[in-house]
Amino acid sequence: MKAVAFFQLKEVHWSVPDSRLARWREQFPQLEIDSVEDAALLPAALAEAEIFVGWRLPPEHFGAAPQLRWVHSASAGIEDCLYPELVSSAVLLTNSTGLHAICIPEHVLAQMLVLARNFHEAQRRQERAEWNRFAVIAYGAGVRELHGSALAILGAGPIGANLARMAAGLGMRVRIMRRDPGRAVAGAEAVCGPERLHELLGWADFVVLAVPLTGETRNLIGEAELRAMRADAFLINIARGEVIDEAALVRCLRAGGLAGAALDVFEQEPLPAEHPFWSLPNLVITPHISGYTATYFDRMLAMFEDNLSRYLEGRPLRNVVDKQLGYATAGE
Repeated sequence: MKAVAFFQLKEVHWSVPDSRLARWREQFPQLEIDSVEDAALLPAALAEAEIFVGWRLPPEHFGAAPQLRWVHSASAGIEDCLYPELVSSAVLLTNSTGLHAICIPEHVLAQMLVLARNFHEAQRRQERAEWNRFAVIAYGAGVRELHGSALAILGAGPIGANLARMAAGLGMRVRIMRRDPGRAVAGAEAVCGPERLHELLGWADFVVLAVPLTGETRNLIGEAELRAMRADAFLINIARGEVIDEAALVRCLRAGGLAGAALDVFEQEPLPAEHPFWSLPNLVITPHISGYTATYFDRMLAMFEDNLSRYLEGRPLRNVVDKQLGYATAGE
């Protein structure tokens, strides 16, 4: 039996440490493990592979792995893995959902504080060496407290659920939207289904997008949804850029339809220098860093190792993706 590990990112190059490869080979002697770092060598490595782990198995190489039975995505977001050949096959797909349950909620809390305390305006005035406390206090919808504010979270996966718990601990009133509103979420005073989206948007001071990218969530927030939000509310997106109609958001922010927004994800990444988002003073931009934590790669490998033991022992795997829904339902 053969497993192939392939990790290649433009921005970050991670590879499986030799020490972990040695441990796997000792722990799983029935398994041949091939760690590939050169994409040109991937098709040959896949020829006899039953297991693949990496950021993504390129669709052009899927046909090179006729014995493939299981693909593990090193990422929680798996929309790039859901190409027709993989979806229609019997190949099992798992992902790394749950590993962002601390870092992304903390990122969201930081963005909410930036927006609530007008730190983005204070930073601009710092760059000009300009002391004007009242201008900072009054900027936009004015400085406010998180305590007592209304937070709507769209998505009840590990990120949304943990954010609800953290925000409730700060005294925020939390309501959450999920596919199955009958399932409670700790920290949330109410759970609603997608049919009540506009009602939820109109209630919130802060709206956080934490849904997976699927056919149902693409352009989830468009013109009508932005109009449903209050003019003194904030929108935060740590899901995927395609969840928002970006052109509609630009128009909304320019017209003062929202007090502001914070985006960590975009339709096109890197965000082009000429994109109008860069010029909006009521928008806070981070370059898709909400999911980064220094321990992520090691924890992902540990998750895969646990699943590998389960796979070889014939036990149920964690984070199995429903390829029709487009996300892992376990622990949702």
